[in-house]
Order: sequence, then structure tokens, then C-alpha cells
Amino acid sequence: MVEYAKGLQGVIAGESKIGFIDGEKGILAYLGYPIQTLAEHSTYEETAYLLLYGKLPSKKQLNEFDQKLKEARSLPKAVLDMMNLMPQTTHPMENLQTMVSALGSFSKNVSLLDRSIQLIAQFPVIIANRRRSRFKEKHISPDATLSHAANFLYMLTGKKPSPQTARMFDVCLILHAEHSFNASTFTGRVVASTLAPLHACISAAVGSLYGPLHGGANEKVLHAVQEIGDPKNARKWVMDKFSNKEKIMGMGHRVYKVKDPRAYILEDMLKKLSAEKKDTKIYDTLKEVENVVRNEMQKQGKSIWPNVDFFSGALYTLMNIPDELFTPVFAISRVSGWCAHIIEQLEDNRIYRPKCQYIGERQSTYVPISKR
Repeated sequence: MVEYAKGLQGVIAGESKIGFIDGEKGILAYLGYPIQTLAEHSTYEETAYLLLYGKLPSKKQLNEFDQKLKEARSLPKAVLDMMNLMPQTTHPMENLQTMVSALGSFSKNVSLLDRSIQLIAQFPVIIANRRRSRFKEKHISPDATLSHAANFLYMLTGKKPSPQTARMFDVCLILHAEHSFNASTFTGRVVASTLAPLHACISAAVGSLYGPLHGGANEKVLHAVQEIGDPKNARKWVMDKFSNKEKIMGMGHRVYKVKDPRAYILEDMLKKLSAEKKDTKIYDTLKEVENVVRNEMQKQGKSIWPNVDFFSGALYTLMNIPDELFTPVFAISRVSGWCAHIIEQLEDNRIYRPKCQYIGERQSTYVPISKR
């Protein structure tokens, strides 16, 4: 008998050279580069290149890669028309998944790497266009003078972001780009193992990310902040959650036993941006929730820390990104990691086929329908 691990907890399902995590020490690295180093010195474009090609680019290589991304910032008219036909109530993640599948029809006879570059470039365009069309606002064409991060904010709001805001958002994209065999990445690899096309794999990954236990958590965190209303209400809110045995989104992680290394960076940026905008209410509320949860859990001998979702939604709010786009923004970043993993999966592929421990009836007696 093979030992059963619910949710594949602790099971090694494959090998990868892309993302390294040490949950006990709070380490996250892409291809050996610590996330702190990349957040301080890199850009999303350079990080995406690193993930796809397995090495940092030269200046010429990065310029060529950046140019390819900018040239791919467009959507076929048929896809735009399809987007406009979607019901107004369609969640942006549902829209994104549908448009990714549709784009697969327009990306035939193109290399896997080029299709990956196209998708990385098209995700922000899909999300910004859908948001604007939903509210009957005119679509904004991409600006080739802007970076990947700055261009999304521009297409979304119609205003070019300040260099400081653009850089903060760029760092957010770097932090979310890769995280080993998380649910959505694993989903993409499983679908890729069947030799399905890239767009089918990415569409499946988007569907996995949509779930509130994965990418949707930061949206839930902000809803909690709105429910709390004021930092002084945080303790009662947390204690009520404990009494009702309800989960507090953004706190705790399946892998990290210490504070998520990405949370430190996001918290620092949120603190700075909150002070700059003279609006610290959300930050103060989150810190109070964190302190109450940690103190109460320590009384039970448990250590619970914020994860990447705890501060990211608040940071996006101060950047004027609506909460329904928090998970799509996650996808804008993570698509580079998904593509990298699918490329890696196909280099030494074997279809995923885990065992299932059957716990149902063994010898059911069939009764004819006339006698049931």
C-alpha cells in the first residue's frame, strides 16, 4: 500500500530547476536567484526571460525580448468582439480563461517560446480591455514607451503611472511570477503532460488560480478589511472568526512555516505608499489583524504568519486597481512561470497518472429498475 497524502501534501510529483522554496527558512528563489535580489535589482521583463530561458539575459537579449513583448501587445479583432459579447456580470477570471482558449486558435505554427511571449504580452491587454469595456469606456492602445507593468496601469486607468508606482507594481509582478508546484502551476503541468496545446494548459491554470483558496485570497483579504471597518475593530473580528472556526484569508501557508518572504517586501511597499498617500487605515487594520492572529495562535503553540496575499490587495487598492482585478493581476505575473513550467514539463514528459485509494462499495448487488 502506498501511503495516502490528502491534497498531495508532501508528495514529490516531479522535478524542476525553476523555483526553489524552503518553507522552514522562508526562502524563495528563481533559478537560484533569491526573490529579494530580483525584487531589488531586476524587472518583470528580465525575470520573465530568466524563467523562460533559464538564465539572465545580456543587455541585447533583454532589449530584443522586451521588443517582442511590446510587438505582441495586441488582440485579434475576433477576440475583442467575443469579449464584448460576454455578460456584464462575467468575472474577469472567467473572461480571461475564455479569451486565452480563444487565442489558441490564432497562434498556430508558432514556436512554444513565441507563444509564451505572446501570452505574457496579451494577458494585461485582455484584463485592461475587459475592465474598460465592462464600464463602456473606450479601449486604450498600448504605449510602446512604457514597461510591461507601467503599460498595464496606463491601459487600465488612462493615466501614465508615476515612476514610483510603476516600479512598485513591477516588483509585485516579480514576486508573483513563480512559486514551484502550486495548484495552478501543477494544473498547467498536468494538462501539458497530455501534450495539449499551450493555450489549453494556460487556460486550465487560469481556472485553478480563480479559486479563493489560491489566487482569490487577496480579494477576500480586502473584503475582510472593509468588513472590519477600523483598526480598533480588528480584535473582535478575529476572535469572532476563531469562535466560528472560520478561516482568516491571507494568514498561514501550506509551505511556509515562517513569514512568507514576499510578504516582507509587499508590506514594506504598502507602508511606504500608505504614508505617501497619507492613508494608513488599511495598513493599520492589516497589522492589527496580523498581531491578534499571531498572538492568539502562539497561545496554542502554533505559529501563523501572513502570506503573499495578505498585503498585496491593499497595495493594489492604493494603485487604483479594483478588487475584482486582484486575481487577474496575479495571472498577469504568474503566466510567465506557468509557461516556463510547461516548457520544462515537455522536455522530459510523462503523463501524470497518480493512484486513487478506492473507499467505496466492493460488491454491490444490482437490482432491476422494476424492483427499485
